[in-house]
Amino acid sequence: MKKKIRLIDLDCAACAAKMEHAIQKIPGVNHAAVSFLTQKLTLDAEDSRFDEILKQAENVCKKIEPDCKLDL
Repeated sequence: MKKKIRLIDLDCAACAAKMEHAIQKIPGVNHAAVSFLTQKLTLDAEDSRFDEILKQAENVCKKIEPDCKLDL
């Protein structure tokens, strides 16, 4: 499943790159892209575990940039 999620309060391009790198390491993620310019996360992950993977991606984002939220 592939989904685009808006990121709220993403303030740092370097943080976006760190998020992208960390999210791609989550088991079950086929591809992840974080765009600072468009403030979006594009997540392609296993259908059966998508919600669980999305929650892990949200935790990664908050760990790197605590004010950043996913607009789910």
